Amino acid sequence: MISVAFWNWTSIYRLYPVVNRPKVAEKGSPAIKNKIVRQLARINAVSYHETLWSDLFPGNQLTMQCLQQAVLAVESSFELAPEARKRTLYRLDGGSGTDENLRWLLARGYQVLGKGFSGKRAKALAAHVSRWDIYDDQSWLGWVDPPFDLGRPVQVLVKRRLHKGKLKHSYYVTTLSFPSKRTLMDRYDQRGGAEIEQFRADKSGLHLSARRKRGFVAQKALILLTDLAHNLLGDFHSRALADSRFAEWGLKRIVRDLLAVSGRLYFRSGQLKRIQLLASHPYADELIICLEKYCSGHFGSIFE
Repeated sequence: MISVAFWNWTSIYRLYPVVNRPKVAEKGSPAIKNKIVRQLARINAVSYHETLWSDLFPGNQLTMQCLQQAVLAVESSFELAPEARKRTLYRLDGGSGTDENLRWLLARGYQVLGKGFSGKRAKALAAHVSRWDIYDDQSWLGWVDPPFDLGRPVQVLVKRRLHKGKLKHSYYVTTLSFPSKRTLMDRYDQRGGAEIEQFRADKSGLHLSARRKRGFVAQKALILLTDLAHNLLGDFHSRALADSRFAEWGLKRIVRDLLAVSGRLYFRSGQLKRIQLLASHPYADELIICLEKYCSGHFGSIFE
């Protein structure tokens, strides 16, 4: 994770803003009537619920086509030096795991753990696995020597699974060393879980998918405003709500049930001196304590 010098690539998610017949249809976009498909890429610091970087891509660009642009943008935003890249891991879904993307990431010094793009290659690699180990009730794992050159040493793991009575295969490429096949697969399966939850929280709590703009640049601006709101709420949650009964609340409940409580703020000489909330509200008393704690620590407010 970010806190231990690993960057997590969040898969690019599709947004479907409803628009009354776009002026110019994007060639190659999915055939969804009266809708423009756009793709959102994000880098999150999952451990403290912060969005570090976001960008929007046209819907007619596949994930594999967006990856390099997104990586370059992240490099520029965070000024990633070669030494930092060596400690940066990209976990990639199959949609990004082309030879071109893997070779490009490795040439730039990154670590990778990704699913290969080609199903035909996975089936061919499976024929060269000498030993299969059970992973779960319907899947098996096996090492294979990589028959392709990505410019740096890699390990290749093949997964065989039973799906509707037929054997399916996929393969995984990594520059890291793992003590076992299961450890590698478990690490890969960790990708995206927390990031997906953050997307869901923004969609429900901040109405990310409901607030739509016809113009591409306008939609980008809206995404950045959503990121700002997300980070402010994340900071408020960690600093103000951590030791309260609201600590386990998600973004939706914080916005809907806490921040909607009526009240007044009293200032003197530009300093916040008193917070008053609707006394009949069931959360008022404890919320005042949380707000005073947050304002005292963040802004140095001294309350009467």
